[in-house]
Amino acid sequence: MRYDRTVRLGTDFATTVERVREALAEQGFGILTEIDITATLKAKLGHDMEDYVILGACNPPLAHRALEADRSVGLLLPCNVVLRSDGEGTVVQALDPGTMVALTELDTLRPIAEEATRRLDAALTSLTAPGSNG
Repeated sequence: MRYDRTVRLGTDFATTVERVREALAEQGFGILTEIDITATLKAKLGHDMEDYVILGACNPPLAHRALEADRSVGLLLPCNVVLRSDGEGTVVQALDPGTMVALTELDTLRPIAEEATRRLDAALTSLTAPGSNG
């Protein structure tokens, strides 16, 4: 099973981060956390690497429904969205919400995961749409 939803964009890292934030917001996702892996590894280990950020995206109504179905599903929330420099562009990857159904084996989570997938896919697709500078 693939556990990611991925798009590759020809835009620079900073531009992509801003566009991803906007695309997620349009689909009802807020950013709860932001982890700058590049800065953390540099500060803690002296290690240099490409730009790499993890955004913790959350759609509150979907998160609420999932938590009502299974309190332990919080272990799989929020949905991580990774942005990383890759050569001349940026890779954007989101955790496939179907993973929560596969890992928990709870069919009650299936409609929630399907809606989250539709919303994430819409956000990712908007990044590559004509006129989106992707």
